[in-house]
Amino acid sequence: MTRDEAAAILKLPSDKAIETILALADKAEKYDQLIGGVSPTTPSGMTPPYLKPTAGERKKPPGRKNGHPGTGRFRPQQVDHFKEHTLSCCPDCQNPLKDPIKAYTRYVEDIPRIEKPEVTSYTIYGYWCSRCQKVVFPTLADALPNAMIGLRLLVLTAWLHYLIGVSVNNIVKILSVVCRFKVSTGGLTQAWINLAQLLQPAYNRIGERISQSGVLSADETGWRLNGITHWLWCFTTKTLCYYLITKSRGSPVIRQVLGNVFSGILICDFWGAYNKITALAKQRCFYHLFTELAKVDKANRSANWKAFRKRLLRLLKDAIRLSQKRSQLETKKYNNLKSRLYCRLEQLLSEHHNEDKDVKRLLKRLKRHKDELFTFLEHEHVSPYNNHAEQQMRKPVLVRKVSQQNRSEQGAKTQAILMSLFRTAELQGQNPLEMVRSLATSALDNSAATDDLLDWAA
Repeated sequence: MTRDEAAAILKLPSDKAIETILALADKAEKYDQLIGGVSPTTPSGMTPPYLKPTAGERKKPPGRKNGHPGTGRFRPQQVDHFKEHTLSCCPDCQNPLKDPIKAYTRYVEDIPRIEKPEVTSYTIYGYWCSRCQKVVFPTLADALPNAMIGLRLLVLTAWLHYLIGVSVNNIVKILSVVCRFKVSTGGLTQAWINLAQLLQPAYNRIGERISQSGVLSADETGWRLNGITHWLWCFTTKTLCYYLITKSRGSPVIRQVLGNVFSGILICDFWGAYNKITALAKQRCFYHLFTELAKVDKANRSANWKAFRKRLLRLLKDAIRLSQKRSQLETKKYNNLKSRLYCRLEQLLSEHHNEDKDVKRLLKRLKRHKDELFTFLEHEHVSPYNNHAEQQMRKPVLVRKVSQQNRSEQGAKTQAILMSLFRTAELQGQNPLEMVRSLATSALDNSAATDDLLDWAA
């Protein structure tokens, strides 16, 4: 109700005014009962749960869609133990029972009970080498040098902490309760540092392969080192993942990894550091454009903005649809449609010269990167999204919430090395525990095995 409407009610005869006011009060009371006494402008987080409406029925039933094959646990291929369960009396009335009349088989899979840690005593013999004029000893590949913790347990705990995100204190509790293995947090952390130093050649080799890749996705996110803001970088292909923790978020970090000139295609967002790098081609992420459009759309309702947003969104989606139909179209027709998209982009960039600040800002960005928007139409196996790099950042971000990042430069380096190796093993479809343990064993067994170690990361 406006002020003028309220004044008009007061000018009515007293009986008529009272009747009108009572009608409005009754209407307001019914409205309050309808919404539970909560104002429509109240944020959802401030509304008590008992006043919120109940959730409706599920839109989709759980499980696989109709027509898809079902799934379940497969029958074990090997049985380790055989047991028989019999009855001597009825469990309901305690009546004595005779011989069984039927039977069925049931399989149960479980982990074995660990009574105590397995301890192995190694007697290592030394031999006199007449050529080297010294005593030589065989290398023990089941543990790190001068360590009492076995390599299998060490790799398992490193995987739990650096990839799964279990805290060090919780790992110590798990080992104590499940494995009856006593270890301190400090001893475990130092063992991980030693493991990372041993595996650094494989980590460096992954970095070399990353810099020579044909299509590379890159992303960065915030990280803390002893409470000071640092940055976690991720450079990834379909089979390799390389993490790096640095204090800088600038272009020197990218040059450190990729060199001054990158010979492949770089998929990235619109962060300015990527502008300083020369590459064969770059593909800017469409998803960041979509989120920017949605964000501005909430605050800007002007006609100029709506018209610009509609044309840009339609152009980007048409480009994505053309890329999806590439294999179905003839080369000539595909090139013609692609040329039309480039013409539409040039027309869009040249026509909009209004005073809307959001349009001017986005036009400036698009003009700067106009040659980096449709790279995925020129090259196969290039995505218009930086989704692959974002996925590789997901697990480190979850780890970040638990571990509170790192306390030292050495800890950050260990984090980057072990995360890179475990995640690379997963991308290649390998068991990360077995693969990293194999790398460590090869490195311990013989220094000449470093070549095999590096070939794995190829």
